[in-house]
Amino acid sequence: MSEGQARAGGDFDQQASGVRSVRRAFDILTLLTEDRPVITLREITESTGLAKTTALRLVQTLEETGLLGSHPSGYTAGPALWRWAYLARSQWEVPQETRKVMRDLADRLGETVNLFVARGVHRICVAHEESPHPLRHVVDVGDEQPLWAGASSKILLRDASEVFLHRVAAASPQGEAHVELLRTWVTEAAERGYAVSSSEWDEGLTAVAVPVTGRTGQVVASLSLSGPSHRFPYEAVERFATELAEGARLISGQGFSHPLSSAV
Repeated sequence: MSEGQARAGGDFDQQASGVRSVRRAFDILTLLTEDRPVITLREITESTGLAKTTALRLVQTLEETGLLGSHPSGYTAGPALWRWAYLARSQWEVPQETRKVMRDLADRLGETVNLFVARGVHRICVAHEESPHPLRHVVDVGDEQPLWAGASSKILLRDASEVFLHRVAAASPQGEAHVELLRTWVTEAAERGYAVSSSEWDEGLTAVAVPVTGRTGQVVASLSLSGPSHRFPYEAVERFATELAEGARLISGQGFSHPLSSAV
C-alpha cells in the first residue's frame, strides 16, 4: 500500500468515526421527550447500548456545546436546543389564520385536524389541532410518516411523477410491487377530491384528507381529520370530507406554503 492510499484510508476511518459519534450524540438527544424531560446516564447506556465511558464522553461534549444541561436528577435540554427550537418555530410555524381554520374544524367536527407536507419519501406534520375527546389521535408537529400509506399520502402524491411513485413504493414493506396500489389510491383520491384510510398506518385509526393547493393548482399540503375508526362511519366520512374541503379552500386562498415542503 502506498503512502497516499494509507493516508486516504486513515481519513476515511476518521470520517466514519466522526459520523458515528454524531449519530450516537443524536441518539442521546432523542431520548429527551415531553414525557421524559430529564435522562440519567444509566438510561442513556441502557437505551443506546453505549459503554458508560463512551456515553459519559458524549454527554460531556453535548454539555460543552449547550445541547445538554446538568440537572439534579441527570441531564436535560440545554440552551442551544432552545435557541434552535425558537429559530425553527419562527421559520416553520404556520400562519395564525391557517391555525384558526384548523381549530374551527376540530371544534366543529370533534376530531384531530392535521396539516401535512411532503418531504422526500415522507410526510411531515407542520400543524395540528387536537380533538376535544379523551380518546383521540395525537400527531405532534414535526412527526414524520412514510408516504406509502395513509389518507394524506394519497393526496400529497397526486402530482407525483412515475419515478417518484416507484421511490415511495420501494421504501414500503411490500417493495416496488406496491406502486400499483399507490397509483390506484392516488387516482381514486384525485377523482373523488378526497382520500380515506383505515388502519393503513395506525391500527384502529381512520383518516380523511383533502388537498391544499398553491397558486399553480398543485398540491402543497394535505388537510386531514383523524380519529378512532368507530367514530368514522360512512355518512360521517362524507360530511367530514365536505367540511375539510371548505377549510382547505380557505387555507389555499391564504396562499399557503411551507419551507419544509419539497416537490414530489
